[in-house]
Amino acid sequence: MAKDNVINIRTDAATKQAIERLYSQFGITVSDAVNIFFRKSLMEGGLPFEMKQPRYNRETEEAIQESRDMSSGKIPAQPQSVDSFFEEMGL
Repeated sequence: MAKDNVINIRTDAATKQAIERLYSQFGITVSDAVNIFFRKSLMEGGLPFEMKQPRYNRETEEAIQESRDMSSGKIPAQPQSVDSFFEEMGL
C-alpha cells in the first residue's frame, strides 16, 4: 500500500530528539513508529494501551488520603510549626 498521505504532529524539540534517539535504537523512524501505533490501534479497536491516572508509591498514596480526610473533616488537622516541619524532614 502506497504511503501518500501526510500527518503533521507538533511536539517540543526535546521530546522530538529523545523519541528519535529511542526509535533509532530499534532501527525505525518516528514515521515508522507512528504507523505501527496506527496499525496496532486498528487491530485493538482503540488505543493499544490502557489509559489511567498515574499511580504513586504507598507512602504518597497514604499522604494524599490523609490530606483528603483532613479536608473533609473526617480526621482533625494537626497544625505544625515550620520549625517542627523542618526538623521532621531532617533539614
